[in-house]
Amino acid sequence: MNPADIAATGVAATGFAPGSEVSLLSMFLSAHIVVKLVMLGLLGASVWCWAIIINKAILLRRTQRAMAQFEEVFWSGASLDELYATLSSRPTTGTASLFVAAMREWRRSVQGGVSSFMGLQARIEKVLDVSISREVEKLESNLLVLATVASASPFIGLFGTVWGIMTSFRSIAASRNTSLAVVAPGIAEALFATAIGLFAAIPALIAYNKLQGDVAKKQAQLEGFADEFSSILSRQIDQRTAHDQAA
Repeated sequence: MNPADIAATGVAATGFAPGSEVSLLSMFLSAHIVVKLVMLGLLGASVWCWAIIINKAILLRRTQRAMAQFEEVFWSGASLDELYATLSSRPTTGTASLFVAAMREWRRSVQGGVSSFMGLQARIEKVLDVSISREVEKLESNLLVLATVASASPFIGLFGTVWGIMTSFRSIAASRNTSLAVVAPGIAEALFATAIGLFAAIPALIAYNKLQGDVAKKQAQLEGFADEFSSILSRQIDQRTAHDQAA
């Protein structure tokens, strides 16, 4: 086979002319349809992950700011009833949600009479636990997507790479041409799928670990406030019970 025939065979087998420049776009366009689907799926997953990362970063920042503002007012010595009246009429988040839920249970028991104080401490602690779970659930929502993309993307990219290399080898076998100029472009486009898989997985893994750590810190803050507020209400219960018994 003369050089002209080899060049023609290489172009037919790989879609690239020997010596031509191989760009990322040309590698994508010349890839097998299965490899293209893998690449597009991984790019879509990457965009989805970045949307979740940005949304969670904004949510965590807002939650931290709201918690700091509420605790500043709470520990300033303001009346609990006045603070509850202010917060109960609007949406709350973080420690404010715990406060509103516990105060709502407290006021129901106070309005229900002395008998309602029996088991009130346990009910308040249960309400606080449920409120913490709801707040943490909101913060953790969609983080599982990041973990899934981080663990699955490299393998999906590897699948695209294997499929692309298989296609390249079949073309090489059909053309009976093992020239590096013919083999390299096909292998390069196959490895491109793995590169996209890592491009999607690495930010997702880093962001998942970072966001999960931030959520754990917020959960610790919520649990700390719940313990402190439960102690405050416990003292109020003891005082009211002692006063009612003395009366």
